[in-house]
Amino acid sequence: MKTFCFLFLIAFSISSVNAAVSIAILDFELNDLTLAPRTPTEINRTASLKPLLEEELKSAGYRIISIDLTTQHKANSGFGYLFDHDDVAAELGKTAGADYVLVGRLHKPSFLFAYIMGHLIRTKDGQLVGNYISETKGGDEKLTLKGVESIASKIDKDLENRYTPPPPKHIPLH
Repeated sequence: MKTFCFLFLIAFSISSVNAAVSIAILDFELNDLTLAPRTPTEINRTASLKPLLEEELKSAGYRIISIDLTTQHKANSGFGYLFDHDDVAAELGKTAGADYVLVGRLHKPSFLFAYIMGHLIRTKDGQLVGNYISETKGGDEKLTLKGVESIASKIDKDLENRYTPPPPKHIPLH
């Protein structure tokens, strides 16, 4: 009997690992409304959001599905199209084999702050599961990471509640 229970637990654990929730994260779009839009710094910050978010969600056990940029561009009919059309984004994620797809945007209305935004869409039915916004002050990498951690935490809360952001690092006062 003990052997049977042990084998059952191993089989259950393996099936649980294989059943990990999968998320496709599209490249974030930059919506820069400032007087000096699309600087190299902001373009680089926007490009960093997807890999940072993927890393945070991987750490919680989510399976990340890749959708190459060419495929994403083919599905996109213009700036903001996938962000505004959950059905098209869902089909893109479904074709790639993802359970969910996240369409993101860095919205920068001012030099002082920006918003990391995301729409999480369930691919099987095109349902918007979550609309996320995290405000960041300035363009510091640490603050951008905190904004990404906030988005990851919100996504996880709506899905499986497994993510725990790392504790803040101690900053010396001198």
